[in-house]
Amino acid sequence: MMLQKKFNELLTKYTDDTSLINTLWTEIEKNYSGNKRHYHTLQHLDNLLAQLTNVKEEIQNWDTILFTLYYHDIIYNATKSDNEEKSAELAEKRMKEISLSSEVIEQCKIQILATKSHFSSTNSDTNYFTDADLSVLGQSWETYTLYYKNVRKEYAIYPSFIYNPGRKKVLLHFLSMDKIFKTDFFYNKFETQAKQNLQRELDSL
Repeated sequence: MMLQKKFNELLTKYTDDTSLINTLWTEIEKNYSGNKRHYHTLQHLDNLLAQLTNVKEEIQNWDTILFTLYYHDIIYNATKSDNEEKSAELAEKRMKEISLSSEVIEQCKIQILATKSHFSSTNSDTNYFTDADLSVLGQSWETYTLYYKNVRKEYAIYPSFIYNPGRKKVLLHFLSMDKIFKTDFFYNKFETQAKQNLQRELDSL
């Protein structure tokens, strides 16, 4: 599995403790494979990795981006609003276990927290990451439909009269942005389709 291979390659740069590497990978795999997850899964990480690999030459700190990728949704509970904070906390804990520098840890936490609002950052790596995280918005209508239906499944605990207003708020948040995608690469590739998809979903609610 490519995700596991990349994770192992990444961690062997910082530790030769193979049992720790295996333990950390197992935790990631288990969390992203939880039975309440339908969109925030290993498949999502796989898609993110593919999108980011396309712009690898533009990324200043590839290792930090990879740590962000693996940990940004490690904690995900549809009934809570502090998933990003909890994910950032866990990332920090795990990164300290392999003695990563405080600079890398801080940047990773900033990038994870940036996925809460997806606003523009002064750090270009953070913008590439949040753009890649949102790339599903600009996929074909079929792919986008699968995405929003899977998100709905994650919020299955809520009836439509509660879910729909909240979802509308999210859609309007993105539609009100001057630019959903901050980097030229992702903007040129996905912006137009993303706005069409978001509007189409909004019209259906």
